[in-house]
Amino acid sequence: MPPKLSSCPLQLPSITAFAPKITQTPLNYCVPHSCLHLKRPSCRIVCASSRPKRKSSSKAENRSDAEELVRVLLRNFDDKRPLVSILNKYVKLIRTEHCFLLFEELGKSDKWLQCLEVFRWMQKQRWYVADNGVYSKLISVMGKKGQTRMAMWLFTEMRNSGCRPDTSVYNALITAHLHSRDKVKALSKALGYFDKMKGMERCKPNIVTYNILLRASAQARNIDRVDALFKDLDQSIVTADIFTFNGIMDAYGKNGMIREMEAVLSRMKSNQCKPDVITFNLLIDAYGRKQEFEKMEQVFRSLMHSKQKPTLPTFNSMITNYGKARRREKAEYIFKKMIDMGYTPSFITYECMILMYGFCDCILRARDTFDGIVASGKEVKVSTLNAMLDVYCMNGLPMEADKLFESACKARVSRDSSTYKLLYKAYTKANMKELLQKLLMHMDKDGIIPNKRFFLDALGALGSSSTGPKSPCAQNGLTRLKDTATI
Repeated sequence: MPPKLSSCPLQLPSITAFAPKITQTPLNYCVPHSCLHLKRPSCRIVCASSRPKRKSSSKAENRSDAEELVRVLLRNFDDKRPLVSILNKYVKLIRTEHCFLLFEELGKSDKWLQCLEVFRWMQKQRWYVADNGVYSKLISVMGKKGQTRMAMWLFTEMRNSGCRPDTSVYNALITAHLHSRDKVKALSKALGYFDKMKGMERCKPNIVTYNILLRASAQARNIDRVDALFKDLDQSIVTADIFTFNGIMDAYGKNGMIREMEAVLSRMKSNQCKPDVITFNLLIDAYGRKQEFEKMEQVFRSLMHSKQKPTLPTFNSMITNYGKARRREKAEYIFKKMIDMGYTPSFITYECMILMYGFCDCILRARDTFDGIVASGKEVKVSTLNAMLDVYCMNGLPMEADKLFESACKARVSRDSSTYKLLYKAYTKANMKELLQKLLMHMDKDGIIPNKRFFLDALGALGSSSTGPKSPCAQNGLTRLKDTATI
């Protein structure tokens, strides 16, 4: 018999009415030409165009064509063929929209230096016009990659080029600062920009500005700052939206601040802001993290009875949190329910199942799930391989992890620095010197160059283990650290 979810009522006024009535109103109102009683002029000058009229889908087609060209550009450049040479080859086709897409794709793959190459190349083209949008996009990319100084340089470069900063540029700059490691200093800097924006007419804070700062303050556990920003928001002409409340609740939830999260939920309802599926998902995840499963199940039932529908992240979160609490049967029940409702599991869902079995000491079931993914013929993601390796490592099976890693190398399954970091921590903690040496050889072969943080994280894992700080693996790591001190 599959286990039944708890039926205990949740005594929260903010969750009891989670089935909003949504009335759809048309967004665009079109007035027929016949209803416009305009007096015709006696003379008319008509400018006829010989060009064919664009189809309504031309905008989507143009974006599709732009995306295809960007894919061609990205496929063609490598170490032997620099990106600039590829751009020069397609110079007659490339315009600003293509460069925007390039910034996005290069940013996703940590190639932020190439973003700057594209930007410098853009500036040399006849069609280039200095634009806030270009700088805002680049500042955003640099911020996400932790390149705060580069983001500041771009901001200065923008002003030197004659562009006047606007709200979107300042929003990008604030976000860039908030990605830095020193969160307290970053938040202080961001609030300084916020105060500066309020004194400039074309840079007045908008709802995006408030959302960024409210979420950052909640992440920093600064409740007083959240309340102050809400008060400032209420006094402004800007109105809070669903993203405002979701961002704060998500930050509080991930910090385990359930009472504060529920207070924001009550504020959201008092503002007549109706919850969406993201609201449900972040509540489910927050309660699951704290192992308050009765509340989590109550929110899930409310979601099922609302006009919203669960999404894959809904089920993934429940599976993961049940797994961490070693409630295998409940996690399997949720997975079965998802299938019965017609959902197709994603690779992330299978990774959640693998880790769930790992938490529950069901190593064989985890491996069967992993082998099923391999047998399906689909590409094995780096994160999927990492999930199975993590299961072996968390259960004290470094030899099994090594066998899987070696077979993955032979099968040319993708690995990245996170794979090596995971194994380095595990081998160091287990004091497996031979496996560690072999792993370092693989890193050299794959061109993975560890930096100081790589080894410090691994030695941090060692510090919490029983091997002690004078482990041979630790000494090996320190030696390697000295060799790479200039990196």
